[in-house]
Amino acid sequence: MLYITQLIYLKPGQEAIFDEFEAIALPGIPRYNGRLLFRLRPGNTADFIELHMEQPYEIHLVEFDSELDFKGYMQDETRKQFLHLKEQSIQSAVLIKGEKL
Repeated sequence: MLYITQLIYLKPGQEAIFDEFEAIALPGIPRYNGRLLFRLRPGNTADFIELHMEQPYEIHLVEFDSELDFKGYMQDETRKQFLHLKEQSIQSAVLIKGEKL
């Protein structure tokens, strides 16, 4: 299993565009042996026990059966057609790959 954690930071005022991209991108995960384990949108800094960085707009945890499945998802043609929405709405993102210990 490959686990992907993503911290997502949006451009101001681009929440609706981001939601539009997610509505297209997230349903494609299962086609590549993946599962969205959770999608968290912290409300404010009080949601964190400790916070020593900018608060992300959203946090995703996704698992894929393999690195190859994840790479397939990243190259999905439907997802790629709407990357302009991602680029328009996301200021930056941190992607962390891991495995279960």
